[in-house]
Amino acid sequence: MMRSRTWWALACVFGFVSVAGGAFGAHGLKDVVPPERIVTWTVGTTYMQMHALALLGLALARRKMGHRALDVAGAFFTVGIALFSGSLWLLVLLDLPILGAITPLGGVCFLLGWGVALFGGWKTMSQPA
Repeated sequence: MMRSRTWWALACVFGFVSVAGGAFGAHGLKDVVPPERIVTWTVGTTYMQMHALALLGLALARRKMGHRALDVAGAFFTVGIALFSGSLWLLVLLDLPILGAITPLGGVCFLLGWGVALFGGWKTMSQPA
C-alpha cells in the first residue's frame, strides 16, 4: 500500500511540475532562447507528462496486483524523468549541449520501466484469480 501512495504522490508532483514547466517554456522562454531550444524544452515536458500519467496507472495497478516488479518500474520511470526531462530542461536553461549526452540514459530508464511493468503485470495477470 505504501508504494501505491508513493507512486501516486510522485505522479502528481511530476504532473504539476510538467504543467508549470510547460507554461514557463511557452511564455517565459520564448523571447530568451532560440526556437529550437523551445522544441527541446517541449520534448522534456511531454515525456514528463506521459510518464507522470504512467506513474498514476502504475500506482493503481500496484494497489490491485501487488507485484514488486511494478515498484521497480516506478523507480525506472522516476529516474527516467529526472535524467531525460531534467537533462533537456537544463540543456535549455544552461545552454550546455553536453547535457544531451545524459538524455539517452533517461530514455533507457523509460524503456526498462515499460519492460519491467510488462513483466510484473503479465506475471500477476497470468495467475488464477
